Amino acid sequence: MRSNSPLGQLSALGQSPWCDQLSREMLASGQLATLISMGITGLTSNPTIFQKALADGDSYNDQIREAASRRLDAKAIYEELAVRDIRAVADLLEPVYRATDRRDGYVSLEVAPDLAGDTVASIEEGRRLWAEVDRPNLMIKIPGTAAGLPAITTLLAEGININVTLLFGLQRYREVLEAHSAGLSQARANRLDLAQIASVASFFISRVDTLVDRLLDFKAEISTDPIEQVRLLELRGMAAIANARAARAIWERRMEADPLPDGGRPQRLLWASTGTKNKAYGDVRYVEELIGPETVTTLPLETINAFDDHGRVRGVTLSGPAEMEESVATLRALADVGIKMGSVAEELETAGVKLFVDSFVQLVDGVATKTRGLLVGGSA
Repeated sequence: MRSNSPLGQLSALGQSPWCDQLSREMLASGQLATLISMGITGLTSNPTIFQKALADGDSYNDQIREAASRRLDAKAIYEELAVRDIRAVADLLEPVYRATDRRDGYVSLEVAPDLAGDTVASIEEGRRLWAEVDRPNLMIKIPGTAAGLPAITTLLAEGININVTLLFGLQRYREVLEAHSAGLSQARANRLDLAQIASVASFFISRVDTLVDRLLDFKAEISTDPIEQVRLLELRGMAAIANARAARAIWERRMEADPLPDGGRPQRLLWASTGTKNKAYGDVRYVEELIGPETVTTLPLETINAFDDHGRVRGVTLSGPAEMEESVATLRALADVGIKMGSVAEELETAGVKLFVDSFVQLVDGVATKTRGLLVGGSA
């Protein structure tokens, strides 16, 4: 790793850069190995990412043919494809996992998104996928929904690493911290080695600005007060960063007030959805403005390349006094103009679950279509 590169500078400040993309081509071509040499220390995946990987190229065709010959259905075939990729990534990241004393080097695999409302089924699938992949540097992704919270606690209590996904709001994040603490306490009661249990809380960024900006634009459009219109439009692009910094403040207060059980690892905040949706904000803004120790920033390939090319690391930008003061002021200003961040979080959680469910359905349908094409001798 180039220590003076932007990614290297993030690591020097205690932030772990992970890649938010996966395909078999990335593995076969050596692209992922190159990213690791650049300073990437982990990887996440989700149904949307895998759907895109499956649709491009033919690298999965041989395995699909073989799995289909055993009369597996499309969902089972997908799972075999995903498990093979996840194992390969885990093995590639294993040196990072060892070198960082199990702080980094993780790859995530998500339970089926349609289980987001089913605690028992999420627990069962989490256990099954953990056993199937059989790698210590795997994280099972569980949505941070109301039904997901007890599943998170139960799986952590069994020594299973957890990536809590689809977090948008501060109240839900507080509940996730409670679930994590309860899980570690139960793991200790189960006489497990807490140092081997890792967790991150994936707090989404750009989607917050996308929704809040739309609300601000609507309010400005219907307002008849020019001063109010200016006030509303000046708040565009500020909600996501303020929200993330507020989450960090919650984490810091929690660590001070309620230390983890002896040997327990903190659940780090992971910044997800860091690719900028509104290009007017700059392609690396969400990376540059949320740099801080004991966090993870997960980046799609486009953002990794952009940040490596022209990212600026100005030191810790996440949790200094000025940043925290600005976060409080921004959230207060949003509340003053009628933006309810709790409602924003609820809407985004619902939409996020639906997006992943829809992607999963399309993914399974895509596997079925490709399987049919291959079985009749095509190259689909």
